[in-house]
Amino acid sequence: MSICKHTKVCSVENTGSLDNSIRRFLHNPRKILSTFVSDGMTILDLGCGPGVFTLEMAKMLNVSRKVIAADLQEGMLDIIRRKIKGTDLEQRIELHKCRENSINVTENVDFVLAFYVIHEMPDLDELFKELKLILKPGGKILIVEPLIHVSKKAFEKMIDKLKFSGFEIIDKPKVFFSRSVVITKAG
Repeated sequence: MSICKHTKVCSVENTGSLDNSIRRFLHNPRKILSTFVSDGMTILDLGCGPGVFTLEMAKMLNVSRKVIAADLQEGMLDIIRRKIKGTDLEQRIELHKCRENSINVTENVDFVLAFYVIHEMPDLDELFKELKLILKPGGKILIVEPLIHVSKKAFEKMIDKLKFSGFEIIDKPKVFFSRSVVITKAG
């Protein structure tokens, strides 16, 4: 069940709006993620798009850990593949194509970033079950949703689903022109 009327997946053709200097200024990846990402983590960038956050998180890790850049569209993964080809980031970024109704990641992760993607998911109950299975004990998930696509009521409904799925809210950080929440598995 979708939490909002906007369920269209952002297409590869629209990556210019996802990866540009204005966006990186308004949603500075390092500033947003510095309190969540630390060396030695395995991270899932869910709905990674063209890799704005993926690349920055990978730069924050050493070679022994990685960022799993997961997206439904092979075209998005191709963009990241071209960006990291021949760089040391190739060793820290694993490209992963999701299935239509599943992330399909079996590796346990310390942190999940879901930036402007949850409103595109067709079945939140299944998504949250899957995230709960792959999140390590003590791991965190940062969900950031755009104000323009996700109403306050819809965001609160999503939070209720998270709680029902066995997550607890630990923070609601401020992210420009967004609604956000940090969750972990309920103790």
